Amino acid sequence: MKLQSPNPEISTTLAVSQPAMLPPDAQKKMKGWIRSRHLICSGNFFVFETVAYGTIERFSDCVSILGGAVIAVDPVDKVWMGNHRQVTLYRVKASLLTPGHQLKQYWIKYGNFRTRFDYSP
Repeated sequence: MKLQSPNPEISTTLAVSQPAMLPPDAQKKMKGWIRSRHLICSGNFFVFETVAYGTIERFSDCVSILGGAVIAVDPVDKVWMGNHRQVTLYRVKASLLTPGHQLKQYWIKYGNFRTRFDYSP
């Protein structure tokens, strides 16, 4: 949404940014990642693994909306997708600043200790 300046001599346009997501929506999306084994809890940190870099941006938005911060984004490995294609696996480490956050309790109930990309037995 754009607003015009009340003074016609000033020709700048003020841009009002709408929030991308509300906290309940961000929490719902993170719960989905927990159930799909993209997001695990490791100590006081949340570890997110994905092969799509756009998903990392959505994850960092969710973490920042819930009051946390992304600590590191690392390319971890190459993963085979089919017989002829390799994609990069990214691991994101994030911290939610509130102790005893509801997402940690949700992870205890529905989560797993391994992500979907862990192949070691």
